[in-house]
Amino acid sequence: MPPVLLSQSISTNKETKVGQNPLIFDASFHQNETSIPQQFVWPEDEKPRHEASPPQLYVPPIDLKGFFAGEQVAVSNATQLVDSACRKHGFFQVINHGVDSRLISEAHKIMDLFFGMPLSEKQRSQRKVGEYCGYASSFTNRFSSKLPWKETLSFRYTNDPECSNLVQDYFLNVMGEDFSHFGRVCQEYCEAMSKLSIGIMELLGMSLGIGKSHFRDFYEDNDSIMRLNYYPPCQKPDQTLGTGPHCDPTSLTILHQDNVGGLEVFVDEKWHSIAPCSNAFVINIGDTFMALSNGLYKSCLHRAVVNNHTPRKSLAFFLSPRMDKVVCPPKALIEEIDNPRIYPDFTWSSFLEFTQKHYRADMNTFEAFSKWLKNERK
Repeated sequence: MPPVLLSQSISTNKETKVGQNPLIFDASFHQNETSIPQQFVWPEDEKPRHEASPPQLYVPPIDLKGFFAGEQVAVSNATQLVDSACRKHGFFQVINHGVDSRLISEAHKIMDLFFGMPLSEKQRSQRKVGEYCGYASSFTNRFSSKLPWKETLSFRYTNDPECSNLVQDYFLNVMGEDFSHFGRVCQEYCEAMSKLSIGIMELLGMSLGIGKSHFRDFYEDNDSIMRLNYYPPCQKPDQTLGTGPHCDPTSLTILHQDNVGGLEVFVDEKWHSIAPCSNAFVINIGDTFMALSNGLYKSCLHRAVVNNHTPRKSLAFFLSPRMDKVVCPPKALIEEIDNPRIYPDFTWSSFLEFTQKHYRADMNTFEAFSKWLKNERK
């Protein structure tokens, strides 16, 4: 018997199970429909408000070039900006990050190629229930209410030298030889994201006052997730969401947006839009790093809205530690009186399993996971 899935709704905390014949979400068809299936209609208190544009959240972009070069002023500026942003909302942007713009452009091109294919072709890599890799046309085979208006393609990346072609092999095995170039680009992009994320972990370590090496070493052999996101147009954008309000369960998200806006971050009790910038990566702190920082840095609450005329696409790299590593904050971040331990120790594999089999990620995922973990250990 499959485990019961919990809802994204905090008030009911019950999941409406998918029936025997779940809805098939075909973006090429649904994007032109003047009415949308009820499963995609969100509750009134969670619907986006389109009568007024949300204010933009301005966070000074962090220039990584000087930081990576070890320039004293640049290092000081970067650590101060990161510390301020992460203690408040867990969101910042980086520029001069060292990732080749041609690689980013090529990754966007292959993303266009994949999501432009017929549904039957994309379904060759169909994501299975309980797994996190593969193609998903919304989450119609997992949930039956508050469905996100999007398609995704997710796959695993690890920095383990023994799995140096993991991404490339995935596409060859699942999609065939025609996707060899697709796989090579995704492999190269993931490698660039892993390298960048390790550099950002050095920055986070310095901003928390524990030095460059602690988090860098912890994530050196990371076991991460890469996801391609496609948000098709919707003729009723005020009724649905591309992605509902949630904090990422992972450690760190490195997002590259196209030039179509839609990302929003919740700060000071209201939603703020994030203006796209092709030269920048958006960085979100996730639940796992929040735990690793002993709650000093906030997991970023965010969502994605859709529009009725232009598709939106993004590339998201979700940094995560090796599956068996124990997530436990360094002793330097624990103080018995001022900052005692908040969360239990856990492994990323147990948290990942929780989000795939027991709980639908929302703004309270980690709180629910902590309670579940304590009950499991009784």
